[in-house]
Amino acid sequence: MSFPYSDWTLGRGCREAFAGRVALVDGTSATSYGELCSRAAAWSDRLAEAGIRKGDRLAYLIPPGADHCAVLWGAWRAGAVAVPIALSHPPPEVLHVLDDADPAVVIVSRETEHGLAVVDLCRGQQRLAVVLEESPPAAGSFSPVPMPSQTQPALMIYTSGTTGRPKGVVTTHGNVSAQIQALVEAWKWTEGDRILHVLPLHHVHGLINVLSCALWSGACCEFGSGAPERAWDRLGSGELSLFMAVPTVYGRLIRAWDEAPRPLQEKWSAGAARLRLMVSGSAALPVETLNRWREITGHTLLERYGMTEIGMGLSNPLEGERRPGHVGQPLPGVEARIVGPDGRTVATGTSGEIEIRGPQVFAEYWRRPEETRAAFREGWFRTGDEGVLDDGYYRILGRRSVDILKTGGYKVSALEIEEAYRRHPAVADLAVVGVADPDWGERVCAAWVPAGEERPSPDELRAWGKERLAPYKIPREFLPVDGLPRNAMGKVQKPSVAAMFESSLPDTETDEVRRGR
Repeated sequence: MSFPYSDWTLGRGCREAFAGRVALVDGTSATSYGELCSRAAAWSDRLAEAGIRKGDRLAYLIPPGADHCAVLWGAWRAGAVAVPIALSHPPPEVLHVLDDADPAVVIVSRETEHGLAVVDLCRGQQRLAVVLEESPPAAGSFSPVPMPSQTQPALMIYTSGTTGRPKGVVTTHGNVSAQIQALVEAWKWTEGDRILHVLPLHHVHGLINVLSCALWSGACCEFGSGAPERAWDRLGSGELSLFMAVPTVYGRLIRAWDEAPRPLQEKWSAGAARLRLMVSGSAALPVETLNRWREITGHTLLERYGMTEIGMGLSNPLEGERRPGHVGQPLPGVEARIVGPDGRTVATGTSGEIEIRGPQVFAEYWRRPEETRAAFREGWFRTGDEGVLDDGYYRILGRRSVDILKTGGYKVSALEIEEAYRRHPAVADLAVVGVADPDWGERVCAAWVPAGEERPSPDELRAWGKERLAPYKIPREFLPVDGLPRNAMGKVQKPSVAAMFESSLPDTETDEVRRGR
């Protein structure tokens, strides 16, 4: 069997020398690189028979595993643009993606919660829908595959929609390859690596940082459960070399460790200590979580910064100082700068908007030319994130549209306030938002999750904060909640948090609050 792939988006794993190596593990099932390439070729042939043409969109709703990877690679082999759909999205959210992406074909797994409902949606729209289990492709034979153009679209991933309706972010094969290669170089991936994968595959964190980097390197990617005890069993096995997750996952793992008997804690910690790298991303990592994880495993989590439009842009070093609260320096091939409102670079230590430039930056927002143009300034992508460069390391202050609040003439970072209040013994988690206020511009409000039975009053929480924060940063309203609304990647949905304050106040109080009572 010959492998026709070059070192492009599919990676080095598609060399003949890797055919017998294990690429994917899902439970007790293992898939070799040879088997994965064969299944991808079969999907490519089937798509061609269905009339899929170069540049067509192929949307799919498939759980993590070999089927997901085979469909993705088959789409790329056929010249199609892969559009992964979030498994957690209900039919109305899926319908938005279908309406917006206008895919030529949709592939759905019966194993997904809303799979059959999505098939009905497709048929109602007269779209070609393929149910994965109805007619799985037989093993295919290889034929030469032309190297795709670097400018040919490869992926369309939808933004998380934290600040508006999700948009389709189109990345080319050149963009995707640049994203992968930067991480492979910076984090020193090798064919000997084995990573536990517990993240969704509709997002760059799970799809690029974990899965694609592993397959590009010829490493083994092991799909695992998000259940903390099962994840700990694998981390404690001593068989893994890498692990990547979001802060909420690390928080759940810490709680599971705290509740485990001492012998199990010791086993888990000893096994986890043998990994060579653990990474956190997709949301701000609380310093307390970083410190506690280091106590348990000996690992200082590597925090990095990225987004759907750029892949990863900044990273703390694999070797060297990893500063708490900072996201490091530009990755290989990436340029970064901080600019003021006029687009000029600001002095070191001065906050401003982070802008990124490099071959990994996306091509366009799907069918949104005006928004695409507005996202760039002289070739630099405007991230919309506020940051500051401290002694060579970047620190994120927050999303300018939702995390940078303007209250009483001051510009305040919601992330700074959240980090401070997470240190309160009665606070398990907290989200800070700005609510429109005629006197203050924005009223600083905090929804907080109690850590136990203790329920400090708003006055007590404000008094505690005044010992640690400037007066104008202290939330004026505190709302205890059972949990914070989050998306599939663990990011808090700030618009939903802001809406909580409107709904939590009696009608007779709302006007008074808005007047800055």
